[in-house]
Amino acid sequence: MTISGQSRSARIEPLLLYGTFGLLMFGPLAFGAVEQWSIFVLQVGSVGLGLLWLAKQWIDNEIKIVWNPLFGPMAAFGGLIVLQIVFGLSAYRHDTFSEAMLYCVYGILCFVAGQTLIRSLQARKIAIILAIYGAAIAAFALLQGASSNGKLYWVRQPRLGGWIYGPYVNHNHYAGLMELLIPILLVISLSRLAVDKQRIAAGVAAAVMVGTVFLSGSRGGMLAVFVELAVLGAILLRGRRSARTVVVAIAFTVVLISLLAWLGGKELTSRVSSISTETKGEISGGMRLSIDRDALRMFMQKPVLGWGLGTFPVVSPQFRSFYTNFYVNQAHNDYLQLLSETGIVGFGLMVWFLVILYRRARMKIVNWTSDINGAVALACVLGCSGILVHSFFDFNLQIPANAAFFYVLCTLGAGAPLLQRARKRRPVTTEVDEVLPASEVV
Repeated sequence: MTISGQSRSARIEPLLLYGTFGLLMFGPLAFGAVEQWSIFVLQVGSVGLGLLWLAKQWIDNEIKIVWNPLFGPMAAFGGLIVLQIVFGLSAYRHDTFSEAMLYCVYGILCFVAGQTLIRSLQARKIAIILAIYGAAIAAFALLQGASSNGKLYWVRQPRLGGWIYGPYVNHNHYAGLMELLIPILLVISLSRLAVDKQRIAAGVAAAVMVGTVFLSGSRGGMLAVFVELAVLGAILLRGRRSARTVVVAIAFTVVLISLLAWLGGKELTSRVSSISTETKGEISGGMRLSIDRDALRMFMQKPVLGWGLGTFPVVSPQFRSFYTNFYVNQAHNDYLQLLSETGIVGFGLMVWFLVILYRRARMKIVNWTSDINGAVALACVLGCSGILVHSFFDFNLQIPANAAFFYVLCTLGAGAPLLQRARKRRPVTTEVDEVLPASEVV
């Protein structure tokens, strides 16, 4: 490859990296990327990134692919959807094809992220960007909550109503985004990979983000964050605890309690204690259980390959066992929706996907406080675990912005160890203080 070719290839690499995460960060700001225009931006952007990656391979005169073990179940799931479309196994081919295009977006973003985020220095920069991004969205959510007029960004009226929090129409989906981002700041604050000021700032920002999950009123989000904190606490108790870690943990707790006491009050207490009484136009807990039972009935009718990806809102009315004025477009349980739409085969592929993720992450998080690979794996798997807990009660993985973040974090958590810059070593001397040649230094 010529020098000019090397120069062009070097310029493309950061475009791929920051373009991928820029597209991921665009989704939540665009109301969760649930509208056609924002989905179109994700599709065009991901295709552009894929073509740019191919252009880089052409310039380099070679196709170099960094393999990820999650590519296996991802490819198998894609094959299942192709079967549903090609052989007419979907109850509504149009919806299955549309949903398949979204999964192509997720796949391209996962692939490009896995090919470009391969160095520890890159991971540090992306972690800082996502930390600032998450803290900024949480600050915006607090400001909006204090001066809300019932409109997104104070100007956009939701077409079908909702419980607005942050840039999302649904407060549960805001909580889902925070569940993915909070562990990044917690890991920064508790590891030895950042200076003291950065650790304290990250801990305070994490406390604010956790506080907004509680203030959003999302019970599934509260439970998911509690699980994340409990798992991280258990990991900390198994390892060595330094004085700095204790200080950060105390600061985190004080800021969180102060924020909740200042802004929460009776509204927060009543929300946590309520079980089946929802307000602001949200589907009730009892209705969600009815939807779950109906989804199981759907699954029993086609248990092997399901009704077709994305067909739940089309098929579910014929199984509905209750009356409602709401438009039920999702199952409010990602696992049951996956079962009803893709059957046992699709559900089994999901289990395969998650087994690989947790097995790979477990191998890397042993020395997470001092090893960048362990820190990345822990932050990714904690965030994904939060979403997986919340998925028992809601449909965050049907929201393109949250789903894209989830799958990319899974890919990074299960990926190969990051390349690290070699540390400079002090010259090795003999007993007579004679410096050895560089080639003889071990």
